[in-house]
Amino acid sequence: MRHRTLGGSGTVVSTLALGTMTFGAETDEAGSFAQLDRFVAAGGTFVDTADVYSSGVSEEIVGRWLRRHPERRDQLVIATKGRFPMGPGPNDAGLSRVHLTRALDASLRRLGVEYVDLYQAHAWDPLTPLPETLRFLDDAVRAGKIRYAGVSNFTGWQLQKAALLTGHLGLAPIVTLQPQYNLLVREIEFEIVPVCENENIGILPWSPLGGGWLTGKYRRDTPPTGATRLGENPERGVEAYAGRNAQERTWRVVDAVREVAQRRGVSMSAVALAWLVDRPAVTSVILGARTTDQLDDNLSAADLRLDAEDSRLLDEASAPPVGDYPYGQAGVRQRGRELPAG
Repeated sequence: MRHRTLGGSGTVVSTLALGTMTFGAETDEAGSFAQLDRFVAAGGTFVDTADVYSSGVSEEIVGRWLRRHPERRDQLVIATKGRFPMGPGPNDAGLSRVHLTRALDASLRRLGVEYVDLYQAHAWDPLTPLPETLRFLDDAVRAGKIRYAGVSNFTGWQLQKAALLTGHLGLAPIVTLQPQYNLLVREIEFEIVPVCENENIGILPWSPLGGGWLTGKYRRDTPPTGATRLGENPERGVEAYAGRNAQERTWRVVDAVREVAQRRGVSMSAVALAWLVDRPAVTSVILGARTTDQLDDNLSAADLRLDAEDSRLLDEASAPPVGDYPYGQAGVRQRGRELPAG
């Protein structure tokens, strides 16, 4: 398992993180404990959860596992998030000081810890002034309840504004961003990745396997059935499958991942994850497995290094569509100009 610093901080984490969104929902407590055991045994040091995962049950499961293994607390970097509704009241959601104070304290109780290493604003809140949120995070760092602050699902301008405000106000910096990012969803490369590189913010990609599409489990023009996320929810699955299936780029990417996997003698999942680990600004890729078998397959990416030909094939097949403006050639011509002679 490789390691990197958590964004611009000095804290080191494994390049694969264990996501726990399945805990308490698709994975029972025994299975969740088994995943945590397997992840740590493989050298993993970074665990990510959120209060909204299974309405707090995910955090409770992680907390009970930590109580079984108290020696692990100082060996792991634990992250959680707050923002989404945890009750029916008007202040039971959002990024206000009122809600985040309650949310963070509740997360600490469920996890059974005095602090978390990384606390993340789970998504933008248009109702709360951004300085209020950033000052709350800074206060939480100063109070010892969190070590670092991060955000999730911010757009480029939102992230840049947050980074500039923390510097201007002298607050704890934003060290990480958690966005959706995979071979099928690369649009964050237009503006969000450059912001992260410019501000030294580490990227923690979620959905690295594109909801299962990059594992090879789905087939062209064959609606999914059985033990897959789309197959187990037919009404939602048919709609979600139809959208991806209709895009030729989907199958171009899947075929490229399959070609590299067959050439290297590894799983398609390992190829997709290894590609993502080596993208610019990526700190740690969040794995979201339902079973230990799936987790084992994902963890095999820790030892996989793609060569230049592998990367070229995947990059070309997955290149996101770019319109003529502002990112295409027309935009380039608009932005460019010649220096005056002499």
